[in-house]
Amino acid sequence: MLRFQAYHPGRTWSAILSSGISPSAALMPKRLVAGRERIYLDRFWNEFAADRSKIDEATRVHYAKLYAQPGAMHSAFAQFLSFPKDAEDNKVSMATKLTMPVLAIGAEKSFASTQAVVMRNAATNVTEVVIPNSGHWLMEEQPTATITAIRTFLDAKN
Repeated sequence: MLRFQAYHPGRTWSAILSSGISPSAALMPKRLVAGRERIYLDRFWNEFAADRSKIDEATRVHYAKLYAQPGAMHSAFAQFLSFPKDAEDNKVSMATKLTMPVLAIGAEKSFASTQAVVMRNAATNVTEVVIPNSGHWLMEEQPTATITAIRTFLDAKN
């Protein structure tokens, strides 16, 4: 994303980044998860939530069903395999800092202000928001606060 914004400043007017997780999931063979998608996903929901009850049963069933489809876990693991290339690309892109407004949203019980600290390496106009009482799953745990932060940022016409 940073690379696109750096090379196409006229096509982007702002950016929003939120708390993320980079588990060693790419190293876990998908055959170990096949048929056990729910067990695998529960680990992430439970360990990275400030309040695991916010990821309700209907949500868990829904995503487990999606991830059980052919090729879904392969694609999920593949995103983590791209991290080294993303890091390379980001180093090049960060040679010229973004000047557009950037909203960096962290979760109090996850990465908190780290999102903004990281983004300040790539952008000069970073707005930091930390969502209280939330873990990694911002929209599941604190949807109103997350949406309010995004709307406030977008409505400010930075």
